[in-house]
Amino acid sequence: MSEGSKVLYTAKTHVSGGRENGVARSSDGRLDVRLGVPGTARIGTNPEQLFAAGWSACFESAIGLIVQKKRIKLDGDVAIDAEVDLNLSDADGYSLTARLNVRIPGVERDVAQALIEEAHQICPYSKATRGNIDVSIRLV
Repeated sequence: MSEGSKVLYTAKTHVSGGRENGVARSSDGRLDVRLGVPGTARIGTNPEQLFAAGWSACFESAIGLIVQKKRIKLDGDVAIDAEVDLNLSDADGYSLTARLNVRIPGVERDVAQALIEEAHQICPYSKATRGNIDVSIRLV
């Protein structure tokens, strides 16, 4: 953590059983989900879905902060469709790739694109993945 930073929140979870037969629970009880492998009949979500949901929510909040700061009026809610791929290659093993498809209603396309670019600079998930995984963020 950099000098002058302070912790605003710490998420605490406990996972047992991994992605195959696992459960994930947060310390406050708000998250309590079964985990499963993608493409199987097992009921449950998977880490890629959780990551996609978390990043989308964070990215949308970043856009909201910028909109509020710049006093931009939107004609509805921002919406993000996220896709997170779990990849396997002979050379590198497992990796992730991600795509965020962002809708920002009621502003000119160039304004919406600028909002996306600025949000990508301040969103903690974007910062964490920058240079680590292939990411595509697209205005739709």
